[in-house]
Amino acid sequence: MSFLSSFKLPTGVSAADDALITEAFNQLRERYRGYQDPWGFNLDTCEQALRRLMPVYRHYFKVRLFGKENITDEPYLVVGNHSGQLPIDGMLMNMAFVLELERPRILRAMVERFMVQVPFLADLSAQTGSILGDRANCQYLLDHGESILVFPEGVRGTSKSTVDYYRVQPFTQGFYRIALQKHTRILPVAVVGAEEMFPFVWQARAVAKALGMPALPLSANYWPLPSPVDIHLGKPMDVPTDLSPDAPEKDIKEQVLKVEGQVKRLLAVGLKHRRPFFDPIRKPLSKLILKQEREL
Repeated sequence: MSFLSSFKLPTGVSAADDALITEAFNQLRERYRGYQDPWGFNLDTCEQALRRLMPVYRHYFKVRLFGKENITDEPYLVVGNHSGQLPIDGMLMNMAFVLELERPRILRAMVERFMVQVPFLADLSAQTGSILGDRANCQYLLDHGESILVFPEGVRGTSKSTVDYYRVQPFTQGFYRIALQKHTRILPVAVVGAEEMFPFVWQARAVAKALGMPALPLSANYWPLPSPVDIHLGKPMDVPTDLSPDAPEKDIKEQVLKVEGQVKRLLAVGLKHRRPFFDPIRKPLSKLILKQEREL
């Protein structure tokens, strides 16, 4: 038996979880009564996907959500760190917002342009709530009371080598201008556990650049390991009423750094209390990779 073959995906939904999903989507169907989505968002597809992934959420990644008492029933820009080599963190976060909140909601995730150009993946992504992350799309959703999931690190967040795990990359500023435009509060989030799904990774950046690719991860595994995932929600952050969405970059950057700092603080707390997984092996390897990179 190979090492990875011992990590099998769980199957089957318990009666309790089946009832939980049914109740959540009953509420969501009432919430979305009469709503017309221009991108193809479909609650039936969302429910089918969640039911299939429920055992993975519950028993493979053993997701826990902290800070849900900070959420009220209003639209947010949900802003978090991006980690792992695949966007599994966004999927698990969306599931948590459906399953764990008193008033369930679907997070409308902002995705990169290449995602909406892949035929099958683009359709599935749109049906489960993802949108191309431009300002007009986000304004439409906020006007309709939707919450938007944003990873301002972008691909730099997911395409990290082992030595850079949990080092938050500089946030872009576009999300903050959207928040100012619609006076929407920002909900900072930290996800802990996604980096350990791919514990041994080195980014071949020079090769990726030569091939015109955003990243080229060389990993010991290309199937995510069952690292336990914790999602930490911070307190909502108000945006200044006297700051224009078209303000100079330096003024926006000052506010973005505050959001980035709050995500880092949540991440520090989460890392302090995370459940152990692979650290005895990954930390020595990280030191070895760092030494090799310094010698190059």
